Amino acid sequence: MANSELVITPVSSKADRAAFVDCAYRLNAADQNWVPNLRSEEISKFTPGKNPFFEHARCQLFLARRGGGRIVGRISAHIDELALKQPAEQGMGPGTGNWGAIEAEDEETAKALISTAEAWLREQGMTRVLAPMNLSVWEEPGLQVYGHDHPPMVMMAHHNAAYQAWIEGAGYDRVKTLRTYDLDVTREYPPLIQRIITSGEKNAKIRIRNAELKHFDRDAAIICDILNDAWAENWGFVPFTDEEIAYVGKALKPLVHPELIRIAEYEGEPVAFMMTLPDLNKPQMRLNGRNGKPSIFGLLKLLLWLRKPRNADMRVPLMGVRKKLQSSRLASQLAFMMIEYIRRAATAKFGAKRGEIGWVLEDNQGMVAIADAIESKVNREYAIYDKAL
Repeated sequence: MANSELVITPVSSKADRAAFVDCAYRLNAADQNWVPNLRSEEISKFTPGKNPFFEHARCQLFLARRGGGRIVGRISAHIDELALKQPAEQGMGPGTGNWGAIEAEDEETAKALISTAEAWLREQGMTRVLAPMNLSVWEEPGLQVYGHDHPPMVMMAHHNAAYQAWIEGAGYDRVKTLRTYDLDVTREYPPLIQRIITSGEKNAKIRIRNAELKHFDRDAAIICDILNDAWAENWGFVPFTDEEIAYVGKALKPLVHPELIRIAEYEGEPVAFMMTLPDLNKPQMRLNGRNGKPSIFGLLKLLLWLRKPRNADMRVPLMGVRKKLQSSRLASQLAFMMIEYIRRAATAKFGAKRGEIGWVLEDNQGMVAIADAIESKVNREYAIYDKAL
C-alpha cells in the first residue's frame, strides 16, 4: 500500500490475470501509435503452463487500484533462473532480477509499482534490478525512449513517453540502449555492397537457401542453434530452451514465408541465418479494435492477410553468424547476401517499400557497421536500466 488511496495487490486469480492484461488496452487506448495485440496472445504470455518462460522463471504480477477498486496500473516482477547463471559482465548474472510490463496512470502509481516489484525481488534474494523486461530479453526488452511518433513493427513495444522520467526519477540509470534501423528497401544497396554480394555468388562453398515449410521444425532448430552460438557472448544473453523454440515457432509460423527467412551454409554447414517477418502490426491496428478483440470479420481479414501480405513493411528481428566466423570478412559477406536476397523477395513478391532491422545493441559494432553500410537510419531507441537493491 503506497498511501490510503493507492493499493498494490498481487495477481492471484484468473480474473486478476485478465485484468492485468486489460489494463494495458485501457491505458493506451488514446495513443494511436500503440498497437493492440490479440488479447488471447497476451493472456497466454502471462500464464504459467502456456508460456515456457515460466518453466525457468519465478514471477509475480501486481495490480494497482484506487478508491472503488479502479485499476490504475500494473507491473511484473520476475527472476529468470537461466539469467542468474550468466556471467555478470554480460549484463545478467547472480543476484539480478527484473521487472517489466509496467503501465501506470500517473507517476505516483508508477513509482509505487516499481517499489513493490523491488521489494518482492529483495524478498527473493536479489541484489540488483535490470529493467524493464517484458518478460524475457527475447520478448520486449527495454523502455522506448525515442521514436514515439510512429507505431512499432511486429514484436516491438511502444511506451508512454512519460515513463522515462518516472523510471529515472525512481533511481534508475541507463545501462544499455537498443536501436532499430529503418531503410528504404526499394533502393539497391551501394556499389561496394553489390560487389561483395557478387563475389559471394561466385564462391561455390557458399549456399544461401530459403527456410522450408515442410521442414519447419528442422529449420527452426537450426536457426535457434546458430542463434544460441552466435549470441552467447552478447550483453544480456540468455539461452533459448527447446520448449521456447517450440513455443515461438508455433507463434511465428503464420508469419513465416520461406523467401523471407534465409539460412547460409558454408561447405555444407549451416553457419548463419536471417529472419524477416511481414509487419503484422499494421493490419492489427486496423482490425483488432483497441481492446485486442477483433470481430469475426476482422479476424477473417487478418487471417487472409497472413496468407498473402501485400504492401507489407518488413522487420528483421533476428540474425546471427556462428561465433567461429564472427569478425571475419565471410561473416559480413554472408550477412549482405542474405539481406539482399530477402530485399529482392520482399519487394518483388510482397510489394514492400520499408524495412526495419532491430533491435541492435548500441555497441554491437558489427551490426551497426552493417546497418550503416546499407544506409539505414535509427528510428527508435529502447533503454534498459539498472539499480542496486
